[in-house]
Amino acid sequence: MSTGFFDGIEKLAYEGVDSTSDLAFRHYNPDEIVMGKRMEEHLRFAIAYWHSFAWEGGDPFGGQTLVRPWHPQDDMGRAKMKADVAFEMFDILNAPYFCWHDADIRPEQGNFADNLSTLNEITDYIGEKMQATGMKLLWGTANMFSHMRWMGGASTNPDPDVFAFAAATVKGCMDATHKLGGENYVLWGGREGYETLLNTDMGQELDHMGRFLSMVVDYKHKIGFKGQILVEPKPQEPSKHQYDYDAATCIGFLRKYGLENEVKLNLEQGHAILAGHSFEHEIAVAASEGMLGSIDMNRNDYQSGWDTDQFPNNVPEVALTYYHIIQAGGLGAGGTNFDAKIRRQSIDPIDLIASHAGGMDVCARGFKAAAAMVEDGGLQKALDDRYAGWKTPEAEAMLNSDLASISERVLSDGINPAPRSGRQEILENYVNRFV
Repeated sequence: MSTGFFDGIEKLAYEGVDSTSDLAFRHYNPDEIVMGKRMEEHLRFAIAYWHSFAWEGGDPFGGQTLVRPWHPQDDMGRAKMKADVAFEMFDILNAPYFCWHDADIRPEQGNFADNLSTLNEITDYIGEKMQATGMKLLWGTANMFSHMRWMGGASTNPDPDVFAFAAATVKGCMDATHKLGGENYVLWGGREGYETLLNTDMGQELDHMGRFLSMVVDYKHKIGFKGQILVEPKPQEPSKHQYDYDAATCIGFLRKYGLENEVKLNLEQGHAILAGHSFEHEIAVAASEGMLGSIDMNRNDYQSGWDTDQFPNNVPEVALTYYHIIQAGGLGAGGTNFDAKIRRQSIDPIDLIASHAGGMDVCARGFKAAAAMVEDGGLQKALDDRYAGWKTPEAEAMLNSDLASISERVLSDGINPAPRSGRQEILENYVNRFV
């Protein structure tokens, strides 16, 4: 039965590049075969429950602008109404996956027992809707940053009772994710960091964070959860400095605590930008270590120094992102989650649908460009040519040699290398042929 929230909005269809409709796909055809597989299977789109349904339109300087029938989000009746609307939107967009935090789908009760009870109740309700529609859960996670109990962190909190509350919360969310057939479980340490070193024992906090994550991995195996455990890097905001700063920092952390074979990364474009990186850089770093798990697709405003979580609209950036993902073997059990929100002035239901449709189109267009570049092989050939010297016996032997032997060879052979062009502009022009 329709909730009436999206009245007048029909299920979106692929209409091709000549379509002038605000509510149609021009580039995303889920059944189009690209590189031997349906596009839906490559991209694995997911809708973020928090931005689409839980966010009320506030920003650091102003309050609610999105007035929805399920507001205020303070009882189970409204939580179920919110779920009804969510599944209507999933159907309109023909999206295969969704993602949630516990606080997105159940009302805050102020204590753990009631939070767990309402979480179990709403996930039973959502599970019935998933069974009826075929919708799947890409991942679940716990919100351990919004409520005031988390103001000093969760697993890194100086209060051991907060650590305990966090452990119990994650167990409940993992159980719920497992129950719903989730394909991943994500941990984002929104306040796992510090405001000032004046009151912070960084070594102890990192050790506690590492032990907490080890407990998560142990519990995954205990309950037979087959999905990936993912951590999500972010450098700052809300904390001055967060311990999961970027992909490289997270990889170092995982290796320090012996978790590199158990945990992968969920990478977000907006977080990459806040860390001073491009998204493709973060993808390439994770892929080089075999730790690419999943992605959150969005963008930041380059004129703002905070996480604006806008929908993607830059095809060249998205194409380079997917190029590195394809080169790494694809997203596997991960997916493309739209961790993106409409602007606080975009208050109508149609804005929710159009924003996602546009984001899905940008990703599809970028993915097809990336696939074409991979199949053409121009970038790979340029890379192979640039490093071809390392394929010679002399170069390979040098890596197993020592400084003195290498020095003797330089003297005896009169080695005096001339600079070689990196041909960056030629490669940029090459990319522009596809996007």
